[in-house]
Amino acid sequence: MNHIVLLGDSIFDNAAYVPGEPAVIDQVRERIGEEDSATLLAVDGDVTTGVSRQLSGIPCGATHLFISVGGNDALGYAHILNAGERILPEITRAHGSFREAYKKMLGGVSGRGLPTTVCTIYDSIPGLGEEAVATLSIFNDTILREAFENGLPVIDFRLVCRETDDYCGHSPIEPSSKGGAKIADAIARVLDEHDFGSRRSAVYW
Repeated sequence: MNHIVLLGDSIFDNAAYVPGEPAVIDQVRERIGEEDSATLLAVDGDVTTGVSRQLSGIPCGATHLFISVGGNDALGYAHILNAGERILPEITRAHGSFREAYKKMLGGVSGRGLPTTVCTIYDSIPGLGEEAVATLSIFNDTILREAFENGLPVIDFRLVCRETDDYCGHSPIEPSSKGGAKIADAIARVLDEHDFGSRRSAVYW
């Protein structure tokens, strides 16, 4: 039996943005085995450093961790994401700060000794400009690099949520029910297909 735990931000904790429709955690529970279970510890609005607090809530019997975090860190650099020109020194500082925080977060997660999957930050958000998409790549580069260095599988949300209706109409940075279903499918695929004992990275979508 698997007991998966979702850590991170509102990509997983999206119930408030899909009223009357199933949230990601509901869709995950629909797709995993009948004897499996899922716990939501992700918190809307949390940044990378918030995961250490969430770790304290991991239930006894948890078997797999899924982490989707970093989007709110990127929003903290909105002045860079929305800049008409590249601001190289600030981009460099943002890259260094996020990489340090992400490495520290993964260090705390690895201490739990549970199979872990990380997720990239999606970049097909309606209205997101080319400069913002390009700048988000520095955050995703960090996530991928740290995943590969630690032998962790990755769900690439850039490939999962690529259509306009994958995002909430009233809050475009959040997944819609359709987008949430795609995310849940990707999580179920990792559980079904990935050999966590191999300590080899793989990318899923």
